[in-house]
Amino acid sequence: MTNHNITTYIQKVLDNMPKDWLNLTTHRLDIYNEELAKTEFINEIEKLYIAGISSNEALQNLPTAYDYIRLGHPLSCVLEWGIAKQNNLNTENVICFSSKTMPILAVLRANLLANKATHIYYSDKDFDNVNFDSIKQVYGYNFEVSFIENATQIRENNGSTIYISKNDDFTAFQLESKIDFYVSTYANLGSILLVNGEKNKSYISEIQHVRRRESVALTPSNSLTVLQDFVNQNSVSSTENSSNKETVKALVNTVTGTTGKALFGSSGLSIQYAIMMGLVHDAQENFKDKAIKFIVPPNCYGGTNDQARRVAACNKNVEIVDLPVDGNHDMVSSIDRILNQIASEDAIPYIIAEIPTNPRVEVPDLEKLKEVLTKKRETENGDLATDPVFILDQTFCPNFQFLGDGKILSNCRTIAYASGSKFPSGGKCTAGYCVANKKAQSLIEKIELHLTLCDNEATTHQYNILAEQLPSMNKRIVEAYKNTREFVHFIENTLPEAKINFVSDELANQGFTPSVFSLDLPTKGATPEEKETYKRKLNLKLINLMITEIPNESKFCVSYGQLKGCYWTIPATSTQGTTKEGDKDYIVRASLSPNLDLELHKKVFSEFVASL
Repeated sequence: MTNHNITTYIQKVLDNMPKDWLNLTTHRLDIYNEELAKTEFINEIEKLYIAGISSNEALQNLPTAYDYIRLGHPLSCVLEWGIAKQNNLNTENVICFSSKTMPILAVLRANLLANKATHIYYSDKDFDNVNFDSIKQVYGYNFEVSFIENATQIRENNGSTIYISKNDDFTAFQLESKIDFYVSTYANLGSILLVNGEKNKSYISEIQHVRRRESVALTPSNSLTVLQDFVNQNSVSSTENSSNKETVKALVNTVTGTTGKALFGSSGLSIQYAIMMGLVHDAQENFKDKAIKFIVPPNCYGGTNDQARRVAACNKNVEIVDLPVDGNHDMVSSIDRILNQIASEDAIPYIIAEIPTNPRVEVPDLEKLKEVLTKKRETENGDLATDPVFILDQTFCPNFQFLGDGKILSNCRTIAYASGSKFPSGGKCTAGYCVANKKAQSLIEKIELHLTLCDNEATTHQYNILAEQLPSMNKRIVEAYKNTREFVHFIENTLPEAKINFVSDELANQGFTPSVFSLDLPTKGATPEEKETYKRKLNLKLINLMITEIPNESKFCVSYGQLKGCYWTIPATSTQGTTKEGDKDYIVRASLSPNLDLELHKKVFSEFVASL
């Protein structure tokens, strides 16, 4: 087919696409083959293209696109596929970002670890405003940078060459042999990175990993804008100019009980990355040459775990310290022990923790936690040790006020953040946010600097979605909790041998009302290995029964805080994907929404119990 046929076909796809492609962060969770997730969507749409099929029904039946959580979603995948076709590239060589700087940082990170030089050329004058000095100082990346009028001024260099340009013509990317990475930027939308040449193929997975952990793909609404201009060959511009940014800031301040500036990233991990790099920057300025210790639970959400270790891998002064928090380990005593050790070393302690914990939904003794975090400690020389910063992931309970005046964590430096793809947006976008208490407010400036440097701020459309969804968030949390509590009670009565991890009634009365629980099913066997094997099979049997019998509501996914339905997962193979094997939990995790057929879920669970 000709290039004209490609644009014609994509126009038909846009005319007939499922609404979920634009309005949700996930599509067809019931057709998600994790092993083929990087390629299956593209392979299937390629077949439709060759056959000339673009009906809504055919598009609706396409499998989930690569990395659905981080928005490697259908529209961004179609965009990458179309641009690759137009430029005779493999689809994997085209990677779009919501950020204009993260594709450059992705290449710089890979070259730092490979000890390889990089020369950045840019003709996009917006990059005059990029703080390249901070990138060198804080991130430790080694590169040279030059402004040029056009690509003909690029010289041959040792190492990698990145060329950054504003481009309105999708068929005229200047992929000369001396350009290794071509970054095409689009005002207020993001960028598209083209990996040029066989010699740079090894970078692709590393660049995709940066998009997965530290940024996001071009968002659905912005992908649609670029695709519409792609098929019409017009210059690209954002169609959504008005933003509810100030309204959303006020809403988050009200929800969290804070008064300082709230920051919003393109995803929860985008915000977490800005927090981590902002704190590294602050430590470099105020605690020069001191070791920086990020204290992280080894079994926490895999994205958090992986990102923290990725930051440490790029900075010899940063180290990850494991924080046992679940099961036989108590978060408070673990933090106390670790902070005492770090104090004696005169290092800088930053703690990242989830409350309630994931996946076992445990809440520490908050009074004791406050005591441990505010306790004065001394270095080995008898000097006053640096007090910790507590970085609280409260995605599971975004309605609980930890930070306001007089609240439980108001007297120790604390930053709280939440993933926006959960309750804040009800699954309609991924934008996350963070706030600080008064003790930690001075750190917000550095966090904002790195959020801006990475160009990872929430998009205009994401702000508008949050403005629509945040006002109802607390009510949705309460209703979802009621459904979850009722379902937990039912399971306790129906299958009393199972071990359920869920907040107690006492904690719920204090305001901890998550709508997620974990389920350790009863097992049998002569040896521990046999018991573990049996339990893992039973986990899948339960989940498969639920999603088969209730396909319109029950999904096999890690989602939480959605507007409707029920979501099932096994943390060890999903949220803990990058966690060390010994720290994984092969249990079932379920999350319920405020809107589902609870009686039907009870009925199907009863069928499962009857089959045991």
